[in-house]
Amino acid sequence: MSIQSILADPDTPPALADRLGVVVQTLAFARQIGLNVDGQYTSYLPWSGDRVITTLVVTEPGQIEALPFRFPLIGAVPYKGFFDSTMAEGEAARFRSEGFDVCLVPVKAYSTLGFFDDPVSDPMLASSKGRLVETLLHELVHSTVFLKSEPNFNEGVASFIGQEASIRFFAGKPQQAAQRRQEVTDSRVLARFLLAYRAQIGQLYEQASSPEEAALWRKEAEDEARRRLRELPLPSYQSEELARTIALNDACLALRGTYSEDIPLLEDVLNDLGEDLPKFIERLRAAGTRENPSESFFADQGSRPSR
Repeated sequence: MSIQSILADPDTPPALADRLGVVVQTLAFARQIGLNVDGQYTSYLPWSGDRVITTLVVTEPGQIEALPFRFPLIGAVPYKGFFDSTMAEGEAARFRSEGFDVCLVPVKAYSTLGFFDDPVSDPMLASSKGRLVETLLHELVHSTVFLKSEPNFNEGVASFIGQEASIRFFAGKPQQAAQRRQEVTDSRVLARFLLAYRAQIGQLYEQASSPEEAALWRKEAEDEARRRLRELPLPSYQSEELARTIALNDACLALRGTYSEDIPLLEDVLNDLGEDLPKFIERLRAAGTRENPSESFFADQGSRPSR
């Protein structure tokens, strides 16, 4: 069902019309900053539950890098998505029984990379307006530039543009823009903390003399990490609940790395461009046409983080 027809219907519930109006405004903004939109997210699909996809990430014992799943067109990626959550849980149970660590993540949106016109669904609309805008822009980055077998670059740049563009989307509403900036700032503070913790766990595994020692050290490190999480200045989060519920196992840390590892270098690129996000996106599109796209994109920023 097209969003425009729903908005034109006087019987459309006001809450749904409000959220779909934000979608329409976000698509217009995405076009202005240089993202491919075409027919993406111009239709609405009612969808029950809190997710569209359940994503599975798997790591080998004592590892913080995800095992790759391989697919046609997109190549190797560190996750596998399931529309059926029961199938995801079954696959996770199978990996656990074989000694692997797993992470299951509910996902509110997905992109078919522009091959199809993806719909807006209820799990997306249930988010806050700021998060809804960020999610739409994130997925539209995937439809604009997507590099085969470069998941860290793809997810990092989509996350970064989604965050930065969502702040600019609210530029005419100072209070909402300030709130969105705080949410993004807090998200990056948390990401830096978790990346440092992930590196600590990697070193721990290298230094431990036995699996038993590694397990003991890891338990101590996780307890300390949860204590420190309670002390992080994160106004957008409830620190006590975050420290208690956030997943800190190896597979979930691997996924954090996929989405966050390149953020510092992406910040450097945007700073070098005078905070001009359309120029940043133009640079991304140009890099996507070259032989070594990610290296070309970061050419003036020195070495990328080691994988």
